[in-house]
Amino acid sequence: MTAHEIDYHIYGEEMQYVEIELDPQEGVVAEAGSFMMMDDGIKMETIFGDGSQNDSGFLGKILGAGKRILTGESLFMTAFYNVLSGKRKVSFASPYPGKIIPIDLTEYRGKFICQKDAFLCAAKGVSVGIEFSKRLGRGFFGGEGFIMQKLEGDGMAFVHAGGTMARKVLQPGEVLRVDTGCIIGFTQDVDYDIEFIGGIKNTVFGGEGLFYAKLQGPGVVYVQSLPFSRLASRVWASAPQAGGKGRGEGSILGGLGNLLDGDNRF
Repeated sequence: MTAHEIDYHIYGEEMQYVEIELDPQEGVVAEAGSFMMMDDGIKMETIFGDGSQNDSGFLGKILGAGKRILTGESLFMTAFYNVLSGKRKVSFASPYPGKIIPIDLTEYRGKFICQKDAFLCAAKGVSVGIEFSKRLGRGFFGGEGFIMQKLEGDGMAFVHAGGTMARKVLQPGEVLRVDTGCIIGFTQDVDYDIEFIGGIKNTVFGGEGLFYAKLQGPGVVYVQSLPFSRLASRVWASAPQAGGKGRGEGSILGGLGNLLDGDNRF
């Protein structure tokens, strides 16, 4: 194996974190900002790219950093190594309510494709790269643009899903239609495209966007019930507007408007 063999345990229900046990000289790489806690004896190091074999040498490191710019992530990742003789543990937390999904890349022939902000951490040696969309429609309207992340190697990786996670195993030719923002990731054999919803009433009044994702088997698809973009839009809609006034404050109806809207705070 080129990736380090790591043991792990996932704790919690709504706000999960993953605890990774490292043998001596084993390591794990993670997105900046996902670190939660670690035992004494763990050494933290900021690196370009993902630190995999694909990033060896100066040119490889530059290309690895460039890949991360294209996916909208930071230039750097953080690596954690066990530098002592005994086992040590390091933990990483979910960025918002949801589930942490362990992905054993050996079960998916060494490759898993996921949305750009789903990756949480992985065993040292797993390559975190980019997957370009080969279809213009998917790139323009697929919700994730032309670029998704791909996780390659023979180790463990961990991705995060918002809300509740659904795992769908698609048979050859079986089709699953999903809201574009609800996709977490899928295996490399899944054919991914977008479809126009169609119908004037659906388009104008449906409130579900103009397109949905079409995923065709064979393969495995992971779907989330609460994508971060949906959560953020709801929070923004309910947040106080400029000047510190929330919706209804200073309006003609005032508190009565809040009461009719289901908010009984005056």
